[in-house]
Amino acid sequence: MQDPLSQTFSALADPTRRAMLARLSQGEANVSDLAEPFLGEMSLPAITKHLQVLEKAGLITKTRKAQWRSCKINGDGLKDAAGWMEQYRVFWEESFDRLDAYLKTVTAKNPPKGDQNA
Repeated sequence: MQDPLSQTFSALADPTRRAMLARLSQGEANVSDLAEPFLGEMSLPAITKHLQVLEKAGLITKTRKAQWRSCKINGDGLKDAAGWMEQYRVFWEESFDRLDAYLKTVTAKNPPKGDQNA
């Protein structure tokens, strides 16, 4: 059994599932609406498996009312992934800030040849 963070990233690794999440970010949709863009490429059972992966990862919730199966995005499912990535965003921003400061000192010591006055 995978840990929740691994399940989330595994679910997000597939472009079909990311496209489904992008659609659901616009609002609730039924399974048929989610499947429609992909039916030329894959079967309805394959679409259902993608939705099951998203649901198991906690990224969507599905409800059923009679024949109507509705899906909606679960923002809480992305919180752990966003939190995990946040620490790396901070690291990279600090690294870029240090690089920017270093480059400013280097260019101040060695101005481009076209900028030197004779």
